[in-house]
Amino acid sequence: MFRNIKYILEDSGSSWDKIVDVQVFLTNMKDDFKIYNALWAEYFKENPPCRTTIEINCLPTPIGIELKVIATID
Repeated sequence: MFRNIKYILEDSGSSWDKIVDVQVFLTNMKDDFKIYNALWAEYFKENPPCRTTIEINCLPTPIGIELKVIATID
């Protein structure tokens, strides 16, 4: 998940350290937030961006998480 975002950012002329905001949509907050939060801590060890985590009923594909990432570009 985060690896794909890193590649998209780099292809767009940005980078991981330029992320300023992340919106996270989980379909099962109770079961998935602990795992997601551990990954977050691993990938954002210093100066994490703003984060909003929202539980939703479903996503358009059979996945349990979707991210909206905003980053700056030089």
